[in-house]
Amino acid sequence: MRTIFGGNIKKYRTIKGFSQAGLAEIIDISPNFVSEIETGKRWLSSDTLVNLADALDVEVYELLKPPQIPTDDISAFIMTYTEKAATTASEAVIRSLDSLRKQYISDEK
Repeated sequence: MRTIFGGNIKKYRTIKGFSQAGLAEIIDISPNFVSEIETGKRWLSSDTLVNLADALDVEVYELLKPPQIPTDDISAFIMTYTEKAATTASEAVIRSLDSLRKQYISDEK
């Protein structure tokens, strides 16, 4: 939840053209606190949540909802994920075979 929330804060902050320091100044918190919220390291009070939403000109619920994958992008998402999974699995098999080959060769000596 913190990761989703932090990502939304960063997204809407960027859309508004605010730096972390600029947003922090508007709602009277430290820039470090904004950074920690965006990275999911810290949570905030309900008052600060409302102030953030007001400063970013969004409803509170928009800061809390997970990102949606557009329907027309689902096939691209699946293809990318499948390709990455296949590449990762293939690289793991190759590393395992290399390790076994090295072990087998050293055992024969």
